[in-house]
Amino acid sequence: MTGFSWRKAALVAAVVPMVALSACSSTGGRAPEAGSAGGGGQVATTERMKIALIAHAPAGDTFWDTVRKGAEEAAAKDNVELLYTSDPEAGRQAQLIEQAVDQKVDGIAVTLATPDALKDALKKAADAGIPIVSFNAGEAASAQLGAFTHFGSNEKLAGEAVGTRLAEGGYKHPVCVIQAQGHVGLEARCAGVKAKVPGTEILYVNGADMTSVESTATAKLQASKDADVIIGLGAPITLTLLKSVSTAGSSAKVASFDLNKELAQKVVDGSVLFTVDQQPWLQGYGAVDALWQNKRGGFKVGGGQSVLTGPAIVDQSNAADVLKFAEQGIR
Repeated sequence: MTGFSWRKAALVAAVVPMVALSACSSTGGRAPEAGSAGGGGQVATTERMKIALIAHAPAGDTFWDTVRKGAEEAAAKDNVELLYTSDPEAGRQAQLIEQAVDQKVDGIAVTLATPDALKDALKKAADAGIPIVSFNAGEAASAQLGAFTHFGSNEKLAGEAVGTRLAEGGYKHPVCVIQAQGHVGLEARCAGVKAKVPGTEILYVNGADMTSVESTATAKLQASKDADVIIGLGAPITLTLLKSVSTAGSSAKVASFDLNKELAQKVVDGSVLFTVDQQPWLQGYGAVDALWQNKRGGFKVGGGQSVLTGPAIVDQSNAADVLKFAEQGIR
C-alpha cells in the first residue's frame, strides 16, 4: 500500500508485547520471580483490584467476544476483578460509567463511540481520582475525556488503507455500510475510504437487526448497478452483505473491516477480498493491563499517546495463518 504510515503501528508491536512479556508466562500468568517456588502461570501477587470495562457492544456481535477474552486473560494474570458491562445506547453506557464510579472501582476502561454523551460521566470518574483508559473507539477524544492512553486502530488511517487498496484494484464505486450512524469510529472508516476513492457512497443500516441490514443492502445493490464493491464494517455485517450480493444478483465484490473465524474462512476461500483487523484481543488485554500497570507502578503506557492495535490487512496471502488464531477466539 502507498500513502500509509506504519510508524504508530510499529509502536504497538514494540509496546504491547513488552507490556505482556514483562509480566506474563506463556500461560498468561506472571512469571515467577527468581528464587520463588513453583512454575509459571502464577497470578500477580499485587493487591486485588477492581476494574470496570464498559463497552458499547450490541448483543450478539462476536467482535466483542474477542475483546472480552483479551480483557479476561489480562485480569486473570493481574489479580484483577473484572466488571464487564456494555450497552449500545449512549445514555445507558454513561449510566454504567456512573455506576462504576459509585462502586469505587480502581480503574475504568471504556469505549468512546459517542464521546459527547459520555463526557459528564467520565468527568465524575476523573474527579473521583479513578484512572481511565479508552479503547476501540474515540481516539481523538480520549485525552480530552481524561484517559491517559487509548488502545485501538486509527480508524481514518484504516479507512484510507482500504481505500488505497481498492483504488489499486481499480474499484471506483464502493458502498460503505455503516451499522450505527454517528459512531465516530465507523464514520471515520468510511471517510477514509472516500478520501482515497471519491466515488464511495455511504449506506446507513440498522446493525441491531440483521434482517433489516440484508434487505437494505439488497435494495441498494439492486438500485446501484455501478456499485463494484460493498464494504462491511464488522464481521457479522459483512457476512450478511454476502447474502445481499447474492440476492440482488450483483457483481459487486465484498471487502470488510474486523474479523471472526467465519469471515477469516471467507477470505481464505476468496468470497471476501480482504479485511482489516484492528486486533481486538489486544485492545481488551492492553486496556486492563495498562490500568494494572498504572496502579502497580504509576506507569502510563503509551507516554500520553495512543497505542495502535491496527490496522492489519488480512487477505489471501495470510488469511490461513490468521484463521488458526481466529478459531482460538483471539483474532
